[in-house]
Parts: sequence; structure tokens; C-alpha cells
Amino acid sequence: MELGHFVNRERGVVLSGCAIIVRGQPRGGPPPERQINLSNIRAGAMARRAAQGQPDTKDTPDEPWAFQAREFLRKKLIGKEVCFTVEIKTALGREYGMVYLGKDTTGENIAESLVNEGLATVRREGIRGNNPEQARLCDLEDQAKSSKKGLWSEGGGTHTIRDLKYTIENPRNFVDSLHQKPINAIIEHVRDGSVVRALLLPDYYLVTVMLSGIKCPTFKREADGTETPEPFAAEAKFFTESRLLQRDVQIILESCPNQIILGTILHPNGNITELLLKEGFARCVDWSMAVYTQGAEKLRAAERSAKERKVRIWKDYVAPTANLDQKDRQFVAKVMQVVNADAMVVKLNSGEYKTIHLSSIRPPRIEGENKDKDKRFRPLYDIPYMFEAREFLRKKLIGKKVNVTVDYIRAATGPGEGTPAFPERTCATVTIGGINIAEALVSKGLATVIRYRQDDDQRSSHYDELLAAEARAIKNGKGLHSKKEVPIHRVADISGETQKAKQFLPFLQRAGRSEAVVEYVFSGSRLKLYMPKETCLITFLLAGIECPRSSRNLPGGMQVAEPFSDEAMLFTKELVLQREVKECLLYF
Repeated sequence: MELGHFVNRERGVVLSGCAIIVRGQPRGGPPPERQINLSNIRAGAMARRAAQGQPDTKDTPDEPWAFQAREFLRKKLIGKEVCFTVEIKTALGREYGMVYLGKDTTGENIAESLVNEGLATVRREGIRGNNPEQARLCDLEDQAKSSKKGLWSEGGGTHTIRDLKYTIENPRNFVDSLHQKPINAIIEHVRDGSVVRALLLPDYYLVTVMLSGIKCPTFKREADGTETPEPFAAEAKFFTESRLLQRDVQIILESCPNQIILGTILHPNGNITELLLKEGFARCVDWSMAVYTQGAEKLRAAERSAKERKVRIWKDYVAPTANLDQKDRQFVAKVMQVVNADAMVVKLNSGEYKTIHLSSIRPPRIEGENKDKDKRFRPLYDIPYMFEAREFLRKKLIGKKVNVTVDYIRAATGPGEGTPAFPERTCATVTIGGINIAEALVSKGLATVIRYRQDDDQRSSHYDELLAAEARAIKNGKGLHSKKEVPIHRVADISGETQKAKQFLPFLQRAGRSEAVVEYVFSGSRLKLYMPKETCLITFLLAGIECPRSSRNLPGGMQVAEPFSDEAMLFTKELVLQREVKECLLYF
């Protein structure tokens, strides 16, 4: 007879009222399993689903009291230290023996407890009269019979047979009907670290649940039927098994896209979703992150912790800003110009100018080519909502100090077939007064959020907030998501056209003092103004002075910049570029 000692704390499975699986302590990976069948007793067989793809087979229901016997053992053994003896090992490798609670055979005899509760019968055909343990089992069975416990109660036990539901006709309606309320459940199977099979109580629905917001390495099924684990797939599965398999949990069913049930599993010892991320067994996934009800920021923080520690799947991780000094990652700067609906020029404390792109958002754009070939294309006025986006940023940021957190550096790209070349871009989260400017743009429907490949780590540090803001904008029909007619800006551009300027001048002079926005600075004394009330663009010269001219292209070649022209232009830019100016007296 073999004596074994297993700590069932890491993983234990109760297959039925008379069969369990034990595992020892893990050493360098998941330990091997060992199934122990209880000697001399028999408990009812658990329900089994018909084999898939075999139409001749049928579902097999529970035998009376089978589930109750399994539950009795599950609650008594899962997570507990046990000792076992192996008395018989068959030619096929099945092992029969006794299981005791605790470190040795002085603990509670599990087979005796089952028989005493009337949840198992004694196999009397193999009983030997001189065996005291077998004799005690017979005595306990006789006592259970006389007390009419369990199997020996009146009525045959039909009321103990579960009405198991293996399929749900309309999973989406089922999930919606639960209103994201926690449901009591038992985890019956772990497919991989982030996908489990759960028995929902008290109605006995067997459902497959994928953890919202994350994905663990999986087991790829090959053509020959074998499974090949991705790196850390076995470890991730064991991590989830050791904490949840056959445990009492609560599940919040959160969504059901494409017949896939997404949920969060709650256990008194912690949230498995966050634990998997923190230990480097999983990565965040954007498509299901939005439905996670416990706070997406917690998942991002857990993943960030694993990345910083370079554990498991992140062992080779390199942060997008790893090569930047801290002073280049976070800094305060003054906004000097809004270049586009997702880019701006800022002035650093050092006096250096730097172009910053807002992370993970895309400005308004026109799909396809511009159809009006004869018309000069002006993106600011001709792309719907581009002007509104620029104006939002200009009014909120020009001349103001902002906090810049660099999220990633987008490498320069060369021109491809149908795609333009882009220089290197510094992409950052820009905030002012605690407001994330990109999020504010997106929430107003003035920009959209870029979708990434799952393994693309170059994204905003507040990506989930951007997605949530976009969802709100879509729901409320804001800006780009509105079903109303798009705004049209008919702006007359008379800058650089002397004849048109002469025609407009009387009208502008009658208007008296006008308000305008400085759109462009050609030199220290030559500007382009946008006049909102008059809806026109004009070239404006500062009266009474002339600044040195910058370099420019002329028919005869490039004109060389005059001395101090750049300094004069920069001086004017810092004072008035994209600022609202008033009391402009116009004359020709």
C-alpha cells in the first residue's frame, strides 16, 4: 500500500462523489495530476453532455444525489491539505484508495463521511470480514439507511437531479436580462487563463465566459488535433485553475458580442482579471475593455506594472519612451500655434520650439479624393469640422501653458503606394487645467480615435478614456457623428489678389474697426488675417513700418533673407499668431 501526501491548495478537482484529482506543490511549472478513486464505495454518476458531432448520442442526466455528493466533497476538499493511500492500481492505471483531511491518516476519512451522509453506497461484494475499515463503512451505511439520509430517503431522489442547460437560445438577451448583477457560480473548467466554463446558480446554466478586457496566451489546435501552447499558456491556465477551479465565485456578465459572453469573475481573494495582468500572464485588449465594469484604469495599471517589471510575456518589453530622459517625457510648454486639429507648436522653457501631435486621435478628413479639381483645396475650410476643431484648440490653448506627457515617438515613414511620407512625430497627451485636450476634442465629435493592432504599444496613455469619449460622441450624435448637414465655410480669400482687394476695400472700410484672427505671419510686418464677420482672408500690412523680408521664391530665383528678418517674424508670431486682434483700421 502506497501512502501519499498532497497539498490540494494549488489545484484540486472533485470529479464526482467518489473520484478526485490532486496535485502537489508546483516546481518550475504546473505539477502533474493524479486521480484517486475512493475504495469500497460508489456515488452517483454526474451528468454528461452528448459527444459533439455524434447525433446518435444523447445527454446523460445526473443520477439521484450525484451532484449533492460532488458538492459535499468539493466544499470539504477544494483548497485543503489531504493525505491519501493507494490500495489497488489496475492494469489500466486507475488508482483506488482512501483520502483523509490533513497531513496524515488520523484525519477525517472522506469515504466514511460520504457514506455517513447517505451520499454513497458501500460496495459490499468486495468486503472482507476481517477488515475493520470496511466493516465500519457497512455500519455507517446501515445507520444512514435507518436515518433515511440522502440516497435512503423516501421519494427516490428525483428532486436532486439538476435541469442542466448547456445552451442559451439568445445569449445577448440572457446577458442583458441580468443587468450586470453578480451571479453565484462554480467554475467547472478552465480552457485557458482567460476563458472558463461556469455553472450559474441556482438555474444550472453552463456557460463559457471570456474575461472582459484581457487575453491570455492560448493553446493552438493543429491540423492533427494536437494542441500547441503559446509561450506561458500552460502557466497562465494553471494560475487561473489554482485560484478558481471549482471555487464558489460571483460573475458579472457584462456583454455578448458575436455570441461570446464577456464577464468579470469576483472572488473574495481578489479579481482574477487584474491578477493575471499584474503577474504578466495576460495583456489588455481594446475591443472588450470598454465593457469591463470594475474600471479599465485598474487593468491598464496592472499591465503597466507587469511591463515595468518585465515579467513573463513582457520579459522582452521595451517602453516606447525608454530612450527619453525624464525631462523630455514630461514638461510644461507654451502653445504658440495650432498646426492642425491634432498638432501644435509649443515653446519649451529652453526657448526651443517643438511640434507635438496629440496621441491616438485622427483629425477630421475627407474620404477619397477631392472631386472639385478646378477649385483650390483649403483643408481648414473644405474638410467638414476641421475649422471647428482648429478653433476649439486655438481658443483654448493659444498663448497658454500646458502639461505635455510624451506617450511615444512615431518613427518617420517613407512614401508608399498611395500613402504619403511622414517625418518623425512626437505624440503626447496634452492637458490644461486637468483637462485632456484630445479627450475633449473627441467628446465633441471633432476628432476620432485611431484603432491599433493588439500588439501595438504606441498609443495614448489615456486610450480607454478616448474610446469612452468617442462612444459618448457617437451616442449623442456630436460633430463628425451627427446626422445633420455638415457645416460649410465659404471664405473669400483675397490675400495676394490686388484686384479683389480693391473691390472689397470699401466694404471693409464701411465696417469700421474690425475683429480678426491672425492666420499667418509672412514677415514681421506682413500678416494674413481671417475676418469672421466678413468671412474673408486678407493680407494686412502694419502701417508706418516695414520689417526685413524673409527668403522667398521669386520668378528669377530664391530671394535671400534680409538681416534680422527671422527675428522680426518670430517676434510678431509670438505676439499675434492665431490670436484674436481688434480695432484694425483698414485702408489701401
